[in-house]
Amino acid sequence: MGNIVIKAENISKQYRLGTIGTKTLANDFKRWLYSIQGKEDPFLKIGEANDRSQKGSSDYVWALKDINFEIEQGEVIGIIGKNGAGKSTLLKILSRVTAPTTGQITVNGRMASLLEVGTGFHPELTGRENVFLNGAIMGMTKTEIKKKFDEIIDFSGVERYIDTPVKRYSSGMYVRLAFAVAAHLEPEILIVDEVLAVGDAEFQKKCLGKMKDVSGQGRTVLFVSHNMGAIQSLCSRSIYLKHGIIQQSGDTDKIINFYLSNELKNEEELELKLNPDLPASISKVLLLNSNNQKTSSYLSGESLKFQFDIENLMEGNYQFGLGIASALDVNIFSDISESFIMKPGHNEMVYENTQVKLAPGNYALTFNLLFNGKSIQYFEKAINFEVLEINAEGESYSLHKGAGFIITKGIFISN
Repeated sequence: MGNIVIKAENISKQYRLGTIGTKTLANDFKRWLYSIQGKEDPFLKIGEANDRSQKGSSDYVWALKDINFEIEQGEVIGIIGKNGAGKSTLLKILSRVTAPTTGQITVNGRMASLLEVGTGFHPELTGRENVFLNGAIMGMTKTEIKKKFDEIIDFSGVERYIDTPVKRYSSGMYVRLAFAVAAHLEPEILIVDEVLAVGDAEFQKKCLGKMKDVSGQGRTVLFVSHNMGAIQSLCSRSIYLKHGIIQQSGDTDKIINFYLSNELKNEEELELKLNPDLPASISKVLLLNSNNQKTSSYLSGESLKFQFDIENLMEGNYQFGLGIASALDVNIFSDISESFIMKPGHNEMVYENTQVKLAPGNYALTFNLLFNGKSIQYFEKAINFEVLEINAEGESYSLHKGAGFIITKGIFISN
């Protein structure tokens, strides 16, 4: 067995819902009475799983419950799960930002954490001063920090503002400098929450490359992200959290597949709320098979067919665009209609592509309605669908443009 740098033993974190300052004298006395009698804390026996989609009956929730794992030196671990799964709470406990309600964390090594935007920075200090402050907190000498300073500033790309108080930084600048500090001050353990989503695509790519370099130097990385492609490319092992409980841990590909099959809800129809302030509104989306029946899945090689119901209030020039992305956030395909005039009333637009060859897996549909060249409604990854395997071939993505948009109802006059 390798060198264990992080060990979590029966970690649980309980929160009480309601107003701040929830402790009462009666509860404190009850806890004290149980403790001197050698009994378990009575408030640890109550509480519900942290399922935000349901209204519970208890004032207590378990953000984390009975978490156990070991991480060896040099491992890159992904932590995945939906919002509210307990990912950030776990990283805060590992970073000593908050304490667990029960259980014990053992950490061997110097740790740098990049959690919420602004964590670890003093807003009144300049970027330069915060670099030295963070280094000092990590136990580095001023000389050691100076040796890394130019490299940190170059990586962050905020040299022009390095002597400006960070309270005047944008969230993107904050994250750039914070990541550069965390990654370059040679921590033995680097913890990165999903704050990288604040940065632009180029900087995210730069950060992923740096994390690979860090792990290649024998240092440990814990990475939380909703980007399954980034998790897959970076992490050898992953942990899947749901409602504060570890569902599975192990090989990243296996865990991602398990996560997607459990969390992605495929739909055959999507109802949308009309916006009376817009010249036109998409009211409904239908996924249709080759027999024009509603479906939530297609066979590999089968035509994709999407129907969009549009309630139009104002005549004008319209365009309609759509895109398809894989479950790993890879953009597979996009297309946009030619400009057309749409009359007021109820209209239906169908997009059909008969030259489809999508690999088996989960996909998401994005669509966009434009009026006089400007987007008025944009729904990113609004509806999910699945492509089912019918043979062993066709493992590569291939989707050809040209099938186009078909007007089935309503009065449309093409330009």
